[in-house]
Formats: sequence, structure tokens, C-alpha cells
Amino acid sequence: MQDHPSAAAELPIVLDRAAPEPLPAQLAGALREAIDRGALRAGEPVTATREFARRLGVARGVVVAAYEQLIAEGYLAAGQGRGTRVQPELKQPDPATGRRAPQLATARQAPPAPRPAIRPLAPGVPDTSAVDTPAWRAAWRGAVARAHLEAPELGDPALREQIAEHLRRMRGTARSAEDVIVTAGAREGLTLLLTALGSTRGKRLTVGVEDPGYPSLRRVAIGHGAEIVALPVDAQGLDTGALPESGPEGGLDLVIVTPSHQYPLGGSLPLSRRRQLLDWAARSGVVVVEDDYDSELRHTGAPLPALAALDDPVDGSVVLLGTFSKTVSQALAAGFLLAPAGLRARIEPVRADLGGPVPAVVQSALAAYLGSGELRRHTARMRRRYAARRELVLELLHGLPGARVRPMSGGLHAVVQLEARPGAGAGDAAELERRVLAASDAADLGAIPLSAYWQRRGPGGELFGLVIGTGGRSGDEEFERAVRALRAILRDELVV
Repeated sequence: MQDHPSAAAELPIVLDRAAPEPLPAQLAGALREAIDRGALRAGEPVTATREFARRLGVARGVVVAAYEQLIAEGYLAAGQGRGTRVQPELKQPDPATGRRAPQLATARQAPPAPRPAIRPLAPGVPDTSAVDTPAWRAAWRGAVARAHLEAPELGDPALREQIAEHLRRMRGTARSAEDVIVTAGAREGLTLLLTALGSTRGKRLTVGVEDPGYPSLRRVAIGHGAEIVALPVDAQGLDTGALPESGPEGGLDLVIVTPSHQYPLGGSLPLSRRRQLLDWAARSGVVVVEDDYDSELRHTGAPLPALAALDDPVDGSVVLLGTFSKTVSQALAAGFLLAPAGLRARIEPVRADLGGPVPAVVQSALAAYLGSGELRRHTARMRRRYAARRELVLELLHGLPGARVRPMSGGLHAVVQLEARPGAGAGDAAELERRVLAASDAADLGAIPLSAYWQRRGPGGELFGLVIGTGGRSGDEEFERAVRALRAILRDELVV
């Protein structure tokens, strides 16, 4: 076994404040590259956030945001009493090539170890306290007998059938189990699709992303060498009227959208825009990746049908990516890809080459859990809990001058938008965000700057504020204390 020094490596990292990319994204990219080339090794500690922030001359929130992104990607792990380290399960680079083995896509999905301290307002963290039920335990007991088996490349037939049934009941998408491919999560599913398109289109891919938007899938596309094009978003989601017109030989190859619950602003794409998007995709030869992020966790009304429900099951343009990490547990590292037959014919050979990443025992347990109907009941319970927390955020943060909680119909987060103070300059909102984030970070609340979600930055281009989580593993009392602490910070910083 290789011996790792207890002291963190001091990497030569330089952040460019004039660059369009946010500082947390720059830092995460530099650390990701250091891990990929072996400058940081599996199990090795990384510098403590306060020390790293002091060395780089940035707010501690920049380092925290970068670390949390890499924890979510499976590059880093945080454990009680051990600090933050490079994920011990990551494969080391091949000495001859400097690259990791193909199994890296699975390793990145490895569940992060618990943080040494719970950050009650960190976004993107589901509440897993109610998952452990008799149905959950029975599913795993039954699956143990299959632990020695290898699942088929496209996934356990029973799980594919149950996912198709789940999508029919919960997302209004009546499709065959043959259209389902089991993945290790949304990022792994997108990797599969990008590999398939890259091998068949014979050129560098151009990928459109919502701006602002969730950075995780955007980074997957960047990692595949794709050119990224920012697409504008408004209160209803993607502005389909602003999509670039181009033929199959030029322009965008793929566009990533969150039509049911746009992240982070929360818009829901109306039916007219959905049809406009599908017509545009068919006309332009563009593949639409539907990221089904948080779609089932609606606080008001029933979950909306998936965009894929409107698509042609044979010659359609929509590839639906889903994961069970937000509704069940991030530890599962299991999800699915739903594709029409034409696109599936390109994807399946790639899956055959790479092999299936999800162990048979996990697939068997998940199939049994879905078949029992417990996931639907669990999701209903979680909706009620998250809705109650959302109402608490609205109640406690109401009436603060210069701050408003943006409308949100579901999900695991809330957006607190900050406005420039009367008579202040154009950069006042950005300065307020910086100060509020610094105070929030000092209190270890876990909020993320709203401005970090923009791809294209410029004067008047982005909004400022905080993105806070309403899920998390903290109890209700601790969550309420955290929101009250945030209210006090906002009240102090927003005074003219």
C-alpha cells in the first residue's frame, strides 16, 4: 500500500480575476487537472479551505465551492476527522500516458464520504434520513443473492422495465423498456452520449447550455473538448425564440436543457416553448439533452410531463438523463438514459465497448425498490418536507429591503436575489453578494453565489445573490437556525 504524507501538497495555482470563468470554476478545474495528471494522488489530503483561501488571496467561499463541486463529481471526499482528500477509490494515471483507466467515469460517481460538519444551507444535498424503510431493507436483502453476477451492458432487464414504468407514472412518458439504458448517473449518461455523437459526427462538437445553468453537465461537455455556446434563460426557462438557426452541417450539435425545473432560477418551460424547441431540433439536426433535475420534487401541483413525452420514440431528438441521487440517495450512483430508437442505435455500441458501470446488486435492489411502489411514496413525503422548508425560507426572509426569494415551484434549493441599494453604483449588487457570501461562509452555512452559475459574464448580464439548499442532512431545528442566521446577515449587510 502506498504511503501518503499527512501534509497537503502546495500546488502552484493562479486564478485570473479578469477571466470570464468564475473563480470557483477556475480553482475546481485546476485541481481536477492536477488529480488527472497525478500531481495529486488518491487518498492524499488537500489544503484546508481557510489556508488555501489565504494563499490564493480569495474568499474562503471560493475554495469551499470548488471543493464541494469536486466532492459531487467524485474527485474529492470529505471524512469525519480526516479533512478533505482526493477520492481514495480513484484509479491512478497510467505512467506511460498520464491518463486514467476507462473506469474513471464510474469512480467519479463514487459516493462522497460524510463531511466533517453539516453545512445546513448547502444546495444540491437531498435529505436521506427517511430512505431507510422496510421496503428499502427488503430490496437489498433480496439483491444480495445477485451480488456475484454481472449485469447486462444496457442494464438489468427488470430495472429497465421498472424505470420505464416509473417514467410512465411519474413523468407521463410512455416508452418501452428497450429505450432505457442504465447509467451511473446523469454525468455518465452524458459522457456516453457525447462519445457516441463524437464518433459518428467526425468533428468537434458544439454544445449549447442554459445561461445561467447547472455547471456539472457543462463541465462534462468541456471535458470532451466541446465548444460551449451560452443560451439565454428567462423566468420561464430556456428562451427558445433566441435559439440559433442552422442546418445539420453547422451550428449546434447538442443542447442541454432543464425544461421542468430550470437550475438555478426555477423556471418551467411552457408547452408552446417545448414544441418550438422540438421543431427547431428536428429542423436543425440538434440532439436535445433533457436533464431531469429535481423534476419530481414539485411543491405546487403534480410533476410536469417530461419533454421526452412529446418526442417521437423512433426518429426523435430528445435524450432524457435521470438519476436517483436527489430522490433516493447520492450513494446509489445510479441513473438512466432514455433515447429514441434512432439515437439509441448510436449509443448502444459505445455502451457495449465500455461496459455497464452499475453493479448487478445495486440494479437488482433498485428494481425491487421501484417495483414495491415505495419510491413514489418516499418522493411524496420528501415533497411535503421540502415544501415546508421552502415556506420557512419565504417567511423568515420576507420583507428584507434589497433581497427577494425568487419564485420556485419545486426542487431542493432557493434563490435569494440581491438588488443594488438606492443611489449605489452599478457594481453594488456584486459587492453585496461578495460581502453576504463572506459572512455566510464565516458562519459555515454553505450558501453558493448566484453569479457563479453564469457562463457568459458582462455588465448587466448576470444576477447576484445566494443559492441555498432546502434539503440537506441537518434537522429541522438546525435548518431554521441557519435561515435565521442568514436573515441576520442580510439585514446587517443590506443597510444603506
